[in-house]
Amino acid sequence: MSQKEKRYQSFSGIPLKDLYSPTDLDSIGFDYNQDLNKSGQYPYTRGIRSGMYRDELWIMGQYSGFGSAEEANLRYRYLLEQGQTGFSVALDLPTQIGLDSDNPLSRGEVGKVGVAIDSLEDIEKLFDGIPLEKVRQIRTTANSIGPVMTALIVAFAEKNENDPNMIKVLVQNDPLKEYFARGTYVFPPDAAVKLAVDVIEYCAQRLTNWVPMALSGYHIRESGSTAVQELAFCYADGMSYFKDAVGRGLNIDQFAPKLYTFFTAQMDLLEEVAKFRAARRVWAKIIKEQYGANNPDSMKLSILAYTAGGMLTAQQPLNNVVRVTIEALAAVLGGVQTLATSSYDEAFSIPTEQAVTVALRTQQIIANESGIVNTVDPLGGGYAVESLTAAIEKGVNEYIERIIELGGAVECIRSGFFQKELAKEAYKYQKSIESGEKIVVGLNAYQSEDEEEIPIFAADPETEARQVKRLNELKRRRDSLQLAGAMDSLRKDAVAGKNIIPAAVTAVKAYATLGEITECLKEVYGTYKDPGIY
Repeated sequence: MSQKEKRYQSFSGIPLKDLYSPTDLDSIGFDYNQDLNKSGQYPYTRGIRSGMYRDELWIMGQYSGFGSAEEANLRYRYLLEQGQTGFSVALDLPTQIGLDSDNPLSRGEVGKVGVAIDSLEDIEKLFDGIPLEKVRQIRTTANSIGPVMTALIVAFAEKNENDPNMIKVLVQNDPLKEYFARGTYVFPPDAAVKLAVDVIEYCAQRLTNWVPMALSGYHIRESGSTAVQELAFCYADGMSYFKDAVGRGLNIDQFAPKLYTFFTAQMDLLEEVAKFRAARRVWAKIIKEQYGANNPDSMKLSILAYTAGGMLTAQQPLNNVVRVTIEALAAVLGGVQTLATSSYDEAFSIPTEQAVTVALRTQQIIANESGIVNTVDPLGGGYAVESLTAAIEKGVNEYIERIIELGGAVECIRSGFFQKELAKEAYKYQKSIESGEKIVVGLNAYQSEDEEEIPIFAADPETEARQVKRLNELKRRRDSLQLAGAMDSLRKDAVAGKNIIPAAVTAVKAYATLGEITECLKEVYGTYKDPGIY
């Protein structure tokens, strides 16, 4: 392929014609009713609700949280006052891998990239004074610790004599992508699937208003994948969970209506719009044809989109405001249900209040001033967009077939297939920037010698010491006999292969820590070590 031909392709490498016309749709066998139909009707290419944003805007939320639970609580209150309608609890790295703040491996990382959550006491402080029943969606990045985070929130609600089902919670709870795209894994893949499905089963039976899983393509894309791989690898992971859930006797219609997917919104606007549309179409067909769903809501894919942090640059950081705007436009034009926007300073640190406010205002301006919410699927029917949608759908289906032939997602993790595919694409992308084939303004073109400095968020250096002190005080004053009995029950349920959520809720109420619960489960399920297959 010549340099000129390479230039005229989508971000993911799909060739682009100079001009699209009706003959392009004829060549792919485009059928309006089968491929599009009306919004709110199968295969939901145009959206999962008939009126879409005319009826209700998407949930506006920011990925936020840092330091201690008290510090994160103040940020959530501020954002809600600014008009945010949902929020996502960013967890620090020790929390994400089930380590307490006083663990030696946690040293230097407590509260750095998210909030530290060690126990129910931290959850109580995190949500203090926030009217949770009025927040449209509370999200958490818990993946490998999805069951524990579920137990923490359930215990918090029940301790306060509230119905946990009245809190609108979204638990990310997708551990498989951690093994090849993110790294915060704990247990072996088979055990991780079992624990993730514990959450799905528990929610299907007791927490029907919760979202028990958000299948995550976002981290796959940020690790270097193409748009096609983002969808295909994400759905392949989902099929592993579905197999386990159905094997337990759950019907697809018992849990699929509440599931979300979590995708990036990248810079290639037309490809991203097509990606979100193709994502809905592929999902609808998989759920209907492979799992025999009868409930239309099972086939309606709810999408959480987050603008791509990997596209932001430390060079000329104010340019990131424009990048985030383009990415947010792609998400809205693609018809997502929830949107979080990155802040222009995220290439440096946790966002400042000013930066995170600009990110929220970006969504509010798009919603209230751009006019694009006044009609459903405004780019639908466009020759280029429909061609790209069909190309992405075809590519996703081909990848899924290949993954199935290789034994499914878990086997692709063990063999290194996913890892190798991502490494190959990430290398190609980096080479394109280094060669100048891909222009990134301020990075490899249009540089400025004198760049304007921006305020950078500085974390409180005493946060970790205070967190460790509080944790140690909690451990001294809790009821040791109650704790021992609760942990013994948790261990027995894990050994017996039971759903561990009820026992975990009891342990959390006894103020067992995240680290103690995780260590108990490690004794039963073991841990995972990356074989480094590349």
